Amino acid sequence: MEKTWNNRAWFMVLPVLLLVAFSAVIPLMTVVNYSVQDTFGGNQFFWAGTEWFEEILSSDRFWLAMGRNLAFSAIILAIEIPLGIFIALNMPRKGWGVPVCLVLMALPLLIPWNVVGTIWQVFGRIDIGLLGRTLYTLGIDYNYVNDPIDAWVTVIVMDVWHWTSLVVLLCYAGLVSIPEAYYQAAKIDGASRWAVFRYIQLPKMSRVLLIAILLRFMDSFMIYTEPFVVTGGGPGNSTTFLSIDLVKMAIGQFDLGPAAAMSIIYFLIILAMSWVFYTVMTNYDAEKK
Repeated sequence: MEKTWNNRAWFMVLPVLLLVAFSAVIPLMTVVNYSVQDTFGGNQFFWAGTEWFEEILSSDRFWLAMGRNLAFSAIILAIEIPLGIFIALNMPRKGWGVPVCLVLMALPLLIPWNVVGTIWQVFGRIDIGLLGRTLYTLGIDYNYVNDPIDAWVTVIVMDVWHWTSLVVLLCYAGLVSIPEAYYQAAKIDGASRWAVFRYIQLPKMSRVLLIAILLRFMDSFMIYTEPFVVTGGGPGNSTTFLSIDLVKMAIGQFDLGPAAAMSIIYFLIILAMSWVFYTVMTNYDAEKK
């Protein structure tokens, strides 16, 4: 019997495709167009070719911002992943404490990014902020506005407070999916808590951990709102990440060509890193099977 295909389902998908084309593809093509042209105003454009790409890739400004991004992402992962695993391991599995802990973990994720930045901007002020005033009273010289180290510490602690919950929830989901029989067998064998974690819990969490690392790396690498609200990229350029530098170039300096080229490079870097993570996850699944 010959198999027939019903292509009418494509008409149901067509609105989504049009929406994606309008909201993603068309703006992307506009950015690509700006990246290879120059303008002096008056809606007049001149062909520039790869001039802006060469200028961005040869500038210290770009590579310094890239270094800050990579350093920030590395620090965030080094803190949030172990901390998230530790909290998830110590959360209750049964009883009334489960919904309470899950709600508390989810609360920071519900706060908008600009509100998080505003909260920590006020929280860290030495005149009215609880954190800043307390440290000042204790004799600790803390001022995230003037000290680059204090600014970095503030941005890192803020991100840890905001996003560790995501790692916790993912790890907790992996832990609760482990059958009770594994723990019973480990108890019979007299396995220590470290052995249970090393040979039972960690392997069962590996999939969600890869997802957590992917999500947190991508989000931390593209961070913009929180540090922009708190420090504005300062003091100096100490917290000027690629996203903040891109906005300064496009809106503050109105250098549309270089900004467009930088956004394309930024996009390609994120795309390449996403592909690497996807390849690692796919190969891991293939090995497990």
